[in-house]
Amino acid sequence: MALRGTLIWLCSLAVLSSPAASDETELQDCSSKAQLLDRLSADLKVVVECGEIPPSDWTPQRTAALLLSTRNLADTLHKHQLTECQGAEPKQCPEAEVPDNGGLACVTVANKRYCKPMCNHGYDFGFLRRSRLYDQCNEQTRFKWNSQYVGGSKLAVCNEASIRVAGAETAYFPKDCLTSKESSLPENSIVTDFIAELKKEGVQGEPQFSCFVCGRS
Repeated sequence: MALRGTLIWLCSLAVLSSPAASDETELQDCSSKAQLLDRLSADLKVVVECGEIPPSDWTPQRTAALLLSTRNLADTLHKHQLTECQGAEPKQCPEAEVPDNGGLACVTVANKRYCKPMCNHGYDFGFLRRSRLYDQCNEQTRFKWNSQYVGGSKLAVCNEASIRVAGAETAYFPKDCLTSKESSLPENSIVTDFIAELKKEGVQGEPQFSCFVCGRS
């Protein structure tokens, strides 16, 4: 019953509410989005750990409704986390595209934008880039990314692969981007490691506008 109740509650969230929900209920639920999302995150972990999803008495329609709701919420959350890299200097540089099945760590130093593409476990880069830790955009590059994919904001493509040979050792997540982002500590984060790598490459200056975002998996 607890598992069933949790799943039913998930479907009743304001952002995922059914058409039958009253306007008053929707307004009440939406007034505390932070609390709802915190509770949702905690309950989702419990649901996944319980197994046997969905319960045997669930209809195909209820399963489809939950799948649709979680898909819509995942799309919203994905767009939200991408905003972490918006508004960085230099503003003339286009926002770098985050690779699917991977992620992107970015930082600005001395008005130069640096971004490091990374791939999830089980994926590898489309181009050889073992000595190419990052791409950059600045006045010297005419505010365009010096990407191997010429003429745009795509820095890398992560293709499914059984072995990882194209990139440097630090260009791969142990598992996947979201797992690393969830568990990263300030003193040992992806961004901190990237900044340290830039310093080793001779990039000097105060890091600004740092961000770490994940692509779709």
